Amino acid sequence: MESKYIAVIAKKLSLSLKQVNNVYDLQAEGATVPFMARYRKEATGNLDEVAINDIVEEVKYYTELHKRKDTVLKTIEGLGKLTPELKNRIEECLDATALEDIYLPYKPKRKTRATQAIEKGLEPLAKLIFEQGNIDLQKEAGAFLNEEVKEIKDALQGARDIIAEWVAENEQARNIIRKQFQDGAILTSKVLSSKKEETEAQKYRDYFEFNEALAKCPSHRILAIRRGEKEGFLIMDINIDKATGVDSLERIFVKNNTAAAAEVKTAITDSFDRLLKPSIENEFRMNSKTSADEEAIHVFAENLRQLMLASPLGSKRVMALDPGFRTGCKLVCLDAQGALVYNTAVYPHPPQNDWQGSIATIRQLVDRYDIEAIGIGNGTAGRETETLVRSIDFGKPVSVFQVNESGASIYSASDVAREEFPDQDVTVRGAVSIGRRLLDPLSELVKIDAKSIGVGQYQHDVNQTRLKESLDRVVESCVNHVGVDLNTASKHLLTYVSGLSATLAKNIVEYRTKNGAFNSRDEVKKVSLMGPKTYEQCAGFLRIRDASNPLDNSAVHPESYHVVEAMAKDLGCSVTDLIKQAELRKQINRKKYISESIGEFTIEDILRELEKPGRDPRAPIEEFRFDDTIKTIEDVKQGMVVPGVVTNITKFGVFVDIGVKQDGLVHVSQLSNTYVSDPSTVVKLQQKVTVTVTEVDVARKRIGLSMKEHARTTAAPAAPKPAAPKAPKAAPANEFQSKLMELKKKFK
Repeated sequence: MESKYIAVIAKKLSLSLKQVNNVYDLQAEGATVPFMARYRKEATGNLDEVAINDIVEEVKYYTELHKRKDTVLKTIEGLGKLTPELKNRIEECLDATALEDIYLPYKPKRKTRATQAIEKGLEPLAKLIFEQGNIDLQKEAGAFLNEEVKEIKDALQGARDIIAEWVAENEQARNIIRKQFQDGAILTSKVLSSKKEETEAQKYRDYFEFNEALAKCPSHRILAIRRGEKEGFLIMDINIDKATGVDSLERIFVKNNTAAAAEVKTAITDSFDRLLKPSIENEFRMNSKTSADEEAIHVFAENLRQLMLASPLGSKRVMALDPGFRTGCKLVCLDAQGALVYNTAVYPHPPQNDWQGSIATIRQLVDRYDIEAIGIGNGTAGRETETLVRSIDFGKPVSVFQVNESGASIYSASDVAREEFPDQDVTVRGAVSIGRRLLDPLSELVKIDAKSIGVGQYQHDVNQTRLKESLDRVVESCVNHVGVDLNTASKHLLTYVSGLSATLAKNIVEYRTKNGAFNSRDEVKKVSLMGPKTYEQCAGFLRIRDASNPLDNSAVHPESYHVVEAMAKDLGCSVTDLIKQAELRKQINRKKYISESIGEFTIEDILRELEKPGRDPRAPIEEFRFDDTIKTIEDVKQGMVVPGVVTNITKFGVFVDIGVKQDGLVHVSQLSNTYVSDPSTVVKLQQKVTVTVTEVDVARKRIGLSMKEHARTTAAPAAPKPAAPKAPKAAPANEFQSKLMELKKKFK
């Protein structure tokens, strides 16, 4: 990459040239973002994943820009119009929009009114009129009459068409109109009269007669209006004041008050209406869509990250129930590694109502398989099934958890599930997924298409390529943040480990099946296709419990083992002693081990890891139960104070499950007694909170909640910060709740 691009990126991101250069070089060598953030801190200047990913995104942008420049240069050169000055302007251009403006007059076009006029020989007339001299228009236009141009009015119209295109392709003109869109564009939408009464159109009724400044329009409205337009219910426009726009163009192009100048004015108005305004409007349509997409993707990615880093139960024997009424509750028992050992079904709810028989079956299975915890899906009949389980006296402590089952049905019908359980039906697979989510949410959720997990909005409307890139990046970040047990991880989980491809992940599992458990990280080198560079990328994120070398169960990279061994040797102890005895670690002289290849950041990471090697960075799981007095929305009354679980976070507020099958909304204004700009700074996904009911609309199934009185006890826990897309200003929102809150404030 050219140095000028590196310099621009460094300035744009407020980083040093060295940092940007090193990240670029490391990426070119095949280094992943998690690897750079964790094991190349000296090279990156201790940048986190977000900062490194920002560099990667900028590199991608300027790489594409450079390729586009080559295309533009070759095209213009092929036309014989590439002057030294034009070439220099293109080569020095650092903005994709500006590049397209430069290229526009030379860009191959489909047939337009202007090109047709040029083909008829009217370009010299257009040039003459554009000079706006004191000429006889009738006489001059008459000189251009021919077989194709039979009347003077046609000649003048053709000349105006050419001038209109010149105006529309002028860089200064485009930038002036672009600035007016930027400062004062109004987004409007209206319903198609023929669709107004249709039932499907009613979900867009807030946009039947809508207008708002584009710069202030939140992304959820832009996405909703675009969806309404796509479905054929709405018409969307982005407008600026026409008189202002035309006047600003006339100040550029109109030189005097001649008859020719009047023709130019007419061409300018036509250019604005037919060419320039639609072109810039389309540009802003795309830009607003891109910004709205990025906001929606950002919210989805952040929620996904929190869900994947949810607290694991760990290696426990569990029973999982996938609740249901008519079809019963599918029940499975899993061992501490998540393997299926038994499955059946119980029918405690209507129409069978076998309450006592279900209790007997569950109690018997808990005894037979020494079950330590029970996970219950939070879908249909979830609360009723939880009530059943909590009523049972097992004669020993058995923890009970509600498990978010979003996407479990997607998994149960997937190729992954069929491969894992070829002899079981979808109901058994779904119940197993619920149980495994309790054991380790991360290991199970990687098997499901992230879009199906249900923690985002408008995921089907946004750019699908960008969405997949972002969600894959989040999954990769989470997997590598936690680390992977090399001897138990599925191939699906291994695929997200830094440096590992799907093929290598499969080869690791096949090697493990054939040769037994890995005894050391070094043994991974024996796996087919595992080269030195790939091993370097993945080794630090792989864990081996009870390995002969305790560092194999830590985040210390094998390339740094010699440093730890030198520390132990200098203190006259073993590496195991160094890990177990804090007093020994206190004696280490950090500076002694700093070298050209091992810097201060790495030494600090090593010592931090020696304190608790192999520690799971996720918070310990907490048992939780809903208020037993409320089961349905009809039981919820204004003023109630109830426990809940955060299920979704947006910029306008958070959704909380209080156990009635309909999540309530805590508007951003009700999150805290102080101003909150970003709800994710106050709460986290799956966090247990206490809320006060402020509104209940049973007919529309809407519940308004507040956390103001409980703000001190609901502060968000600290969380790691993996790579995620940059967030624009706007955020998706629930239209009903936002309007409800606005009305409440108004009448207060």
